[in-house]
Amino acid sequence: MHTPHADLESLYAEIVRRNSGEAEFHQAAREVLDSLGPVLAARPEFTEARLIERIAEPERQIMFRVPWVDDAGVIRVNRGFRVEFNSALGPYKGGLRFHPSVNLGIVKFLGFEQIFKNALTGLGIGGGKGGSDFDPHGRSDAEVMRFCQSFMTELHRHLGEHTDVPAGDIGVGSREIGYLFGQYRRITNRWEAGVLTGKGTGWGGSAARTEATGYGNVLFTAEMLRVRGEDLEGRQVVVSGSGNVAIYSIEKAQALGAHVVTASDSSGCVVDEKGIDAQLLKQIKEIERGRISEYAERRGGSARFVPGGSVWDVPADIALPSATQNELDAEAAKTLVRNGVKVVSEGANMPTTPGAVRILHEAGVAFGPGKAANAGGVATSALEMQQNSARHSWPFAKVEDELASIMRDIHTVCYETAERYGAPGDYVTGANIAGFERVAEAMLAQGVI
Repeated sequence: MHTPHADLESLYAEIVRRNSGEAEFHQAAREVLDSLGPVLAARPEFTEARLIERIAEPERQIMFRVPWVDDAGVIRVNRGFRVEFNSALGPYKGGLRFHPSVNLGIVKFLGFEQIFKNALTGLGIGGGKGGSDFDPHGRSDAEVMRFCQSFMTELHRHLGEHTDVPAGDIGVGSREIGYLFGQYRRITNRWEAGVLTGKGTGWGGSAARTEATGYGNVLFTAEMLRVRGEDLEGRQVVVSGSGNVAIYSIEKAQALGAHVVTASDSSGCVVDEKGIDAQLLKQIKEIERGRISEYAERRGGSARFVPGGSVWDVPADIALPSATQNELDAEAAKTLVRNGVKVVSEGANMPTTPGAVRILHEAGVAFGPGKAANAGGVATSALEMQQNSARHSWPFAKVEDELASIMRDIHTVCYETAERYGAPGDYVTGANIAGFERVAEAMLAQGVI
């Protein structure tokens, strides 16, 4: 008889063989499979039903050409993706990413993570992800509009509030969501507010959606500290990135009494001894779409810009990686541990490499994996869907209260699941098993589909 561990090794080898060259997807699959041995030992029916094989294979993968015309009249051609991974718990839900690095492997890694993240919210949403290798950076509003209209002209046929509900991700903010929604409405002749989330609050969007991923990550961090008898008050915090997740992580951490000293972008990082001025950062990044170096220039003497620098070199009690995948590697983790870090919680998707996770775990650092810690964004998207279906709009305070309650529940289920399977304090194991069990139970109930 095979042991579950041996079965998992052969399953992983088969995933790699069938999805060759998709390194990020392999990494995401490995990370989940490494946690599942105890579940398969306890629940042999999951193995008999070939649930892992079925979960690891998307229900549908869509790739398409996106032709558009730039401001100079030159025809450009990009590639569009939507991977509808698993709908056992509800319609596919997950963002669209517009970035030159986007390829099928990255979209599959994000979609696979999304299955378990969405399951953890308890809100009845399946997992999917999409995007394009289009780069909106430096493009005019007119170019972005023409690209979005071409992208949605193909994608619309696969969407619907009961089928697949995309949102934003890197490179897709309220501007892009607006153009995408406008084209969907134009083609379908339907005001179907629930087909996209991240909309403007004046036309079907939810208050607090912009803030939700960053706020949620800090709330999850606060819960990890609470069970250790600690809190955020007076803690030194380093945050990477300067996009939506980073900005609102900084804002919420400061509101809870933390001292946040860093932000970064692809050109380097800023260190601000007085604490990051969130309003100035928003002005530069959200309104002017400028570079992080401009923050140091305008902030004055307390801030310095480090070209090509890493926020992980700055001593801190808490680290919140909030930029992109695999940004915190083993060397950076060693530096953080050496400098006394107590908690690392992922605002971005899979920003910590497997080697870094291992080092943090061995050092006794509380580690919040993205599928749990950054689930506040998609949770608030699901709250937006609720408001849309009722043709109703909730005030900011109500959405924030719901978000806080959801993040507490996610922390509790991860914490308790880890304890139940003999891995107390291991949030990676807790999140992977809890998410997997919810999806697996639904798949088992619904038959071989």
